Amino acid sequence: MAILAGCSSKPTDKGQQYKDGKFTQPFSLVNQPDAVGAPINGGDFAEQVNQIRSASPRLYNSKSDVYGAVQQWLRAGGDTSKLSQYGLDAWQMEGADNYGNVQFTGYYTPVVQARYTRQGEFQYPIYRMPPKRGRLPSRAEIYRGGLSDSYIIAYSNSLMDNFIMDVQGSGYIDFGDGQPLTFFGYSGKNGHAYRSIGKVLIDRGEVKKEDMSMQAIRHWGETHSQAEVQELLEQNPSFVFFKPASFAPVKGASAVPLIGRASVASDRSIIPAGTTILAEVPLLDNNGKFSGQYELRVMVALDVGGAIKGQHFDIYQGIGADAGHRAGWYNHYGRVWVLKNAPGTTNSVFTG
Repeated sequence: MAILAGCSSKPTDKGQQYKDGKFTQPFSLVNQPDAVGAPINGGDFAEQVNQIRSASPRLYNSKSDVYGAVQQWLRAGGDTSKLSQYGLDAWQMEGADNYGNVQFTGYYTPVVQARYTRQGEFQYPIYRMPPKRGRLPSRAEIYRGGLSDSYIIAYSNSLMDNFIMDVQGSGYIDFGDGQPLTFFGYSGKNGHAYRSIGKVLIDRGEVKKEDMSMQAIRHWGETHSQAEVQELLEQNPSFVFFKPASFAPVKGASAVPLIGRASVASDRSIIPAGTTILAEVPLLDNNGKFSGQYELRVMVALDVGGAIKGQHFDIYQGIGADAGHRAGWYNHYGRVWVLKNAPGTTNSVFTG
């Protein structure tokens, strides 16, 4: 019974591992990460560093020693046992459970079909930020016409697509006119509290907790009436407004263009902007289940998220449907090492 109890308290279905033992502090210096293989995304990491250099010279200059050392290490093969040869220390994170299991979720940039005017199936308004004069209406009030039509910047053909763009914080709009996609960037919120509709579906017994994903929410929406979908979405009173920009790249909170699976959103109180992490990311099958395999990635913390607290990273997956498919499944765990300059070198990744 004791063995069974022990096993049940250490789940592994979402990629959890326990071979490093229990951690007693948020970051532990290790001689070398006990990870298999080498990072698979050296090219994407280099491109992400280039974007930081171009978009935010100040941030780049504060971390350039680490970026340079990591790139030298990657060019030499990315052997985790040789980090110290490049002046790098690896600080392992304790994880959400003190066993090194850091939580990973995913986000992406959707592509939404829309038109400039209400027509045919394009009936669902997307709004720009109204002036903040007192209380702004809730989501339910906005759905019922609580904002002037003068704030509408597009009409989509899917209330659920609008909501998903809302949750992701930005999106590309295809106006169907053969022109380049228009980027709709985050412009602000209505100030109402955020409530997870995934949790609402779980609490109502509509979706099992272990089956919850963005795909599960989409499937629920596709199998219920428009009125039922609207009622569900109204359970989240928070609402996001957007601002159009032509030819704009996707940027995070650091105002740096994001490269898919080479950048993450983090809790800035423990992982500051520009921090480089080495992450052992669990691989999922086409049904979102842990495959038993991992891949190593080097990524940079360049964004934030309201739900990203503590030992938790939101991995930016990229643009479009494939990225959305990946992002929708992720609520898994992997090991993470923060890479910083070893003593005697300059510019630490974090202080502590």
